[in-house]
Amino acid sequence: MTISRRILLSAAAIGAVGLLAIPQFGNASSGVQVGQPAPAFSVKDTNGKTVSLADLKGKTVVLEWSNHECPFVKKHYTGNNMQTLQKKWTGQEVVWLTIVSSPVGEQGYVDAGQANKLTTERGAAPSAVLLDPKSQIARAYGATVTPHMYVIDKTGKLAYAGGIDDKPSARIDDLKGAKNFVDSALTELAQGKAVSTTTARPYGCTVKYASPSA
Repeated sequence: MTISRRILLSAAAIGAVGLLAIPQFGNASSGVQVGQPAPAFSVKDTNGKTVSLADLKGKTVVLEWSNHECPFVKKHYTGNNMQTLQKKWTGQEVVWLTIVSSPVGEQGYVDAGQANKLTTERGAAPSAVLLDPKSQIARAYGATVTPHMYVIDKTGKLAYAGGIDDKPSARIDDLKGAKNFVDSALTELAQGKAVSTTTARPYGCTVKYASPSA
């Protein structure tokens, strides 16, 4: 059993409902590094359209790992924080991809119809929702929690990886005054500047990984 696999199993065991804030910086276990090319993927979205990262070169891309049953994810949707970010930046031609990596039978799993219903009910505005029930994209990026956030610049390199902000809680009140690292990274990229905070502690519920043999 690999070290990264043991870490994931241990994390899942700690949180019976997958509730866990992970004090982790960067993505060393996956080999994904800020400043390096983001791992490629090609997958159908919930409307049956194929989304390939290679086709998005020249555009800034946000990856948002999601699990609608996770209290940390609920915080950002109930408080309208995630939807506000999505609408702000997709309105500026940023591609926002929400990714669900929970396999069948695990917390957060949804099929395409359920995912589209959630998008409508929450007033969400991602460019697309990608279903990753075999956890292949999650493994490629080393996503550990929901929401785990990644920003990819126009050249296809990873510009930011980590938590959405600096308030690692599930309390909606903590949205006030939080420093949003994703918003900051996107603002700096839009201004042609280097991203000042490239990694931050990811926090949330553990990503529910499928068995590697699935």
